[in-house]
Amino acid sequence: MLSPAVPRVRGDFRLSLAWRRRAAKKCQRSRRCVCESHSVPQNIFTGRFAEGYDLGSSDMYEPRVLEPTVSFLADAARDGAALEFGIGTGRVALPLSQRGVEVHGIEISPDMVKQLRAKPESEALVVTVGDFATTRVSGSFSLVYLVYNAISNLTAQDEQVECFRNAARHLALGGRLVIELWVPDLQRLPPDALALPFDVSPSHIGFDEIDVATQQGVSHHYFIAGDRVALFDSPYRYVWPAELDLMARIAGLNLRERWGDWDRSPFTSQSRKHISVWERPR
Repeated sequence: MLSPAVPRVRGDFRLSLAWRRRAAKKCQRSRRCVCESHSVPQNIFTGRFAEGYDLGSSDMYEPRVLEPTVSFLADAARDGAALEFGIGTGRVALPLSQRGVEVHGIEISPDMVKQLRAKPESEALVVTVGDFATTRVSGSFSLVYLVYNAISNLTAQDEQVECFRNAARHLALGGRLVIELWVPDLQRLPPDALALPFDVSPSHIGFDEIDVATQQGVSHHYFIAGDRVALFDSPYRYVWPAELDLMARIAGLNLRERWGDWDRSPFTSQSRKHISVWERPR
């Protein structure tokens, strides 16, 4: 989708009132409005978005990001097999497999799987197309994991609970569920704000539209190339750590540890993300 030209950006960019109003009206017209909660997981990772996904997420491939992630997960697998919910294009699964871990994956988007299969050594991965809230694969696993905020792609609380239950069904006794998830920075959201910018550069403007009453949001992305602007909207539901712990208990899992990042730095009130580990009792 092409969008009208966006305002010029500066390092201290803030969304203008007129721009935020246009964004709000656009969202109200959209089928992905923040107030809407889907009962079936939606596949938005299709076509050109899937083709350009790795390029748009290139910073997540940097060694300083990827190496601690893979090391943490390899340790959590403890010589057993791992299952990734939302395996995508294999950003984490491929290097984890190269560490000697048997990796399986569930992915809702055939287009994302196509991008994965074009990569060297992808034949080592066993991938099932389906939504990770309900899709069952054969075998049991020492590790089930979701990275890069994947659980928030399930936009209803019931779906997120089912995700935990599905993970528990796949875990062997003593197996672990690991989730990487951002912590909503609602302190930055004024009471009357319509949107909260999270990225501003000459090639990309991103802002979140958040409904704090429902924990629903939409990330609006404007990718800028010359005088052309491509728009992509990504709906999500944010989840607090304590809410995740309750979902885990419903699924029969116990919290083992929680960190502020993959390097096992402490999780504090200032942390902007967390790595949480739950365990299926023996």
